[in-house]
Amino acid sequence: MSNSSSISHFLLLALADTRQLQLLHFCLLLGISLAALLGNGLIISAVACGHHLHTPMFFFLLNLALSDLGSICTTVPKAMHNSLWDTRIISYMGCAAQLFSVLFFISAELSLLTIMCYDRYVSICKPLHYGTLLGSRACAHMAAAAWASAFLNALMHTANTFSLPLCQGNALGKFFCEIPHIFKLSCSKSYLRELGLLTVSLCLVFGCFVFIVFSYVQIFRAVLRIPSEQGRHKAFSTCLPHLAVVSLFLSTGTFAHLKPPSISSPSLDLVLSFLYSVVPPALNPLIYSLRNQELKAAVWRLMTGCFQEH
Repeated sequence: MSNSSSISHFLLLALADTRQLQLLHFCLLLGISLAALLGNGLIISAVACGHHLHTPMFFFLLNLALSDLGSICTTVPKAMHNSLWDTRIISYMGCAAQLFSVLFFISAELSLLTIMCYDRYVSICKPLHYGTLLGSRACAHMAAAAWASAFLNALMHTANTFSLPLCQGNALGKFFCEIPHIFKLSCSKSYLRELGLLTVSLCLVFGCFVFIVFSYVQIFRAVLRIPSEQGRHKAFSTCLPHLAVVSLFLSTGTFAHLKPPSISSPSLDLVLSFLYSVVPPALNPLIYSLRNQELKAAVWRLMTGCFQEH
């Protein structure tokens, strides 16, 4: 029986069969990755350079942009390389590093989106306590907790997954390394330990989801009690970008992993994995920039070279 020590590389799912489609996918991925790098880079630069944007909401947005940058740089470059050079190979250690990075940035994104929901809740439902509950030290601690918990989660899952003996070949059904597809190569019942870890992680994801839903119920109730239409519009405008980003992130990821097996197919799995791993990091900057006037103005000043520190 062969095990993981005898596997030097894995074979990723090819994005296309013909050379023309491979080059088309390369160009598409290049365009998406450049858009994501530009959008998230502008947000990071605008928030870092603009003193008037040094608020909890924009501080967490900067952290979200960092996680989006990391996420897009984890999966897309390897897919572009494979499409350009007509190969499917990823090394054993490269797969482990990619799996760790994917888990790390996705976990950080979920934690940060949950914290940003709390920020909007305090801002609208408890405005008098905003400075106390979300001071600079509290924000730094929450961001550090998000990144640290993401690191720990990614480390545990990666170490446990790659400790499994593998004897079912080395072909993965995704264009990047992911736990369920590595499970399929296992020949040991020790994967039950990893299923336990996944169950804990799913419970935490569900807890974040419940917290976000409960918070938005309270937010909408508070907003509807605002007497002026202008005040209601202003309050809604600060929540809509976050709500759109959360909906995009959770809906694509949930459907990709919990869809009925009867509708599963390699092509559909490829599209869904692309949707939840590549599209949200590229669209998040656009969603926030279009809906937030302060950020839009700061990005515009940064792009035109007229940004002045206040």
